[in-house]
Amino acid sequence: MIIKIKYFFIGNNKNYSNNQNEYVIYNEGIQYWNVFKPILDAFEKKEKKVLYLTSAKDDPVFKEQYKFISAEYIGTGNRAFARLNFLEADICLMTTPGIEVFQIKRSKGVKHYSHILHDTGDATCYRLFGIDWFDSILLSGTYQISDIRKLEKIRSTKHKELEVVGSTYLDIYNEKIRKVPVEKNHIFTVLISPSWGPGSLLNIFGEKLINPLLDTGWKIIIRPHPQSKKNEGEMLLRLEEKYKNSKNIIWDYNPENIISLARADVMFSDFSGIIFDYIFLFNKPVIYSNAYFNIKMYDAADLDHIPKKFEMIKLFGTELKKDDLENIVDIIKNASENEKLTAARKTAKETAWQYIGESGERSVDFLVLTKERIKASC
Repeated sequence: MIIKIKYFFIGNNKNYSNNQNEYVIYNEGIQYWNVFKPILDAFEKKEKKVLYLTSAKDDPVFKEQYKFISAEYIGTGNRAFARLNFLEADICLMTTPGIEVFQIKRSKGVKHYSHILHDTGDATCYRLFGIDWFDSILLSGTYQISDIRKLEKIRSTKHKELEVVGSTYLDIYNEKIRKVPVEKNHIFTVLISPSWGPGSLLNIFGEKLINPLLDTGWKIIIRPHPQSKKNEGEMLLRLEEKYKNSKNIIWDYNPENIISLARADVMFSDFSGIIFDYIFLFNKPVIYSNAYFNIKMYDAADLDHIPKKFEMIKLFGTELKKDDLENIVDIIKNASENEKLTAARKTAKETAWQYIGESGERSVDFLVLTKERIKASC
């Protein structure tokens, strides 16, 4: 019966071969393509065969001319989960957290599960038990290590291999920003780019933030989190309807955020990792609100201190409070001209984004060595 179920979900797929996969990468959505591309490029350069499974039908991998990367669309939802739960590989790499917690389970056919962060923030800011059942974590900075070790000790979970490799997607963006066309007749631009959930910027402030910004006559880009479209679509539709005649507002739902980041002169956000993308790539001011972050929903709740990324944000950002909305122009001006904040952003970059330009090679070097250790131990 189990064999029949497995055959149903996998199908008669000639690309699938039991016990033949040394390296498997799973991409849950097109927004994570830039996380994996430097790794795929490095595998290709080393002539290592990789099976790349994706839940994005329009994944850019299908336009690549790889010789050693075999790409396959495995669908979404239960069909994808079933394929992954029957997977056979030496190494499986993914950005998706929560294996053994949500629908994706550790397959008995996979010897080693590796997780790569899709931002440069704390690894403890996933929903509860997000990284507990991985064998290794690929990190962007050494600062992320200590809190993972604390969680392991508190929860008596497996001591994971922690490897600092840098940030793959930021390495991609670092190259792409050189090709972003210069904007003609630039108007001062504010980017609102929140996370999602009850404590996020749009949920807490909404029109109370958008209205005074509209009064300035500036351009406003609103870039909701991808998960926001799925989980709080009614809120977004209400705001879009309210401001549908406002010519200064642009709603950005593009998978890549690089154009919006490049165009913005200042960012408003909350506890989203995009804050770090913005300051690391452009060193421009951030105004944030994370007072409504419900830490009880996240791994960091088990620690005896606030997440380290929030400590950094306090140093380089300007906190937004409800009483500040009437003076929004002055707040933006002060944040833009503050040299202390500029220096703090530089320090944060040096801390959280190590090995700039080397992430793909370092990731693959670690995975190859891990594979060799697995082979030697068999």
